[in-house]
Amino acid sequence: MSRILIIEDETIIRNALRRLLERNGYEVLEAESVEEANELEELDGTDLVIADLRLPGAPGTKAIGLIPDVPVLIMTSFASVRSAVDSMKQGAVDYIAKPFNHDELLLSVERVLAERRLARQNRALKSDVARSYPVAGMVGRSRPMREVFQRIDKVAPTNATVLVVGESGTGKELVARAIHEKSQRCAAPLVVMNCAAIPPNLIESELFGHEKGAFTSAVNAQQGLIEAADGGSLFLDEIGELTLEAQARLLRVMEDGEIRRVGAAHTKKVDIRLIAATHRDLHKMVSENAFREDLFFRLNVMEIQLPPLRERGKDVRELAEALLQRSCLQLNKPGMRLAAEAIDAMCGYDWPGNVRELEHAIERAVILCDSDVIGCDLLVLNARRSRQIPGNDNTRADLSLEEYFRAFVEIHQDDMTETQLAKRLGISRKALWERRQRLGIPRPKGR
Repeated sequence: MSRILIIEDETIIRNALRRLLERNGYEVLEAESVEEANELEELDGTDLVIADLRLPGAPGTKAIGLIPDVPVLIMTSFASVRSAVDSMKQGAVDYIAKPFNHDELLLSVERVLAERRLARQNRALKSDVARSYPVAGMVGRSRPMREVFQRIDKVAPTNATVLVVGESGTGKELVARAIHEKSQRCAAPLVVMNCAAIPPNLIESELFGHEKGAFTSAVNAQQGLIEAADGGSLFLDEIGELTLEAQARLLRVMEDGEIRRVGAAHTKKVDIRLIAATHRDLHKMVSENAFREDLFFRLNVMEIQLPPLRERGKDVRELAEALLQRSCLQLNKPGMRLAAEAIDAMCGYDWPGNVRELEHAIERAVILCDSDVIGCDLLVLNARRSRQIPGNDNTRADLSLEEYFRAFVEIHQDDMTETQLAKRLGISRKALWERRQRLGIPRPKGR
């Protein structure tokens, strides 16, 4: 039951409001002034304050902040746009004009309480996520990932430029988002641009914006992504793909904090934090005159090296299980689990596409799976990229998934039923039969 505090000096109105709220299942506290309300012993557990604007002593807006994190509805018989705006500016969540309609007041109360519940749930969820995944939902307990988390925690509160280096699919954008969310700029936007996805002749316009008539198709002036990130962070993925001309202009932004739109005569001040990422060797590009050395030094204030998935050990299993839960929710599928053989296959695979490839493999398997167990056959891993996969005797052998299937069935089919075989492989009996037919593995006679 939600508890509501009414602060109203007119007895008739206060009593009527109390009866209305109690009839609708709310617990009610009463006070005639902010000072009297402040002396109540039962304030803890209050979910909402409804205060009249005109009160003896302090005005009703002084009830804002009286109870930390509790919203305040202001009501007054002197309804005007000005007083409403003033109340909202001081922190009131809503404004009710007297005489008020009962249904409208109840709707306002229900909405404010629902928003408060949602905000509390979001805070609790964020707290749970922070405990489980200490950096912006990123999964991993391996030594290389712990080092990444430590660097993120150290650099995030500063304004230092960060260069994130790693293979494609390792999660460089997640690192950028983690840095932004842990920074003092978190309330401002994080603007993301993939430099490799923009044609070279459009990169400068996308980054810096352009004035009307700056080029043939510029029929209107357009704000660039750097302007859009003003006050926040700009993440430039694959920064090694920037043209030398765009690199020179970006360097000026970093040195002077100014931008000039394409076709503009004047510059404009901007305040951004730059986070860049690349899978390319910028040192080598500098030596080949493909990347500006001065820009490289500006970018490389703090480097965060993301490890490839194949070097993250047991993180593969933890990642796979987290991605499986997420895919089931997104695809509206019942809860599933990974068969032991599927986990072994994933741990023995090189993952050239890294976390992105693992995510797609899990999503595809969830879509195709007809049971609650995902077998290794649904992962469709490239056998040529498989490393050692565990055999039945706990030794390691270089096998493709089909070779593994054949060996497992031929070894265990004499002492297992078809149902048991299918369960161990994480597939249905029908899938087991179809795989037998395709690979020409006969069932033992008499079974």
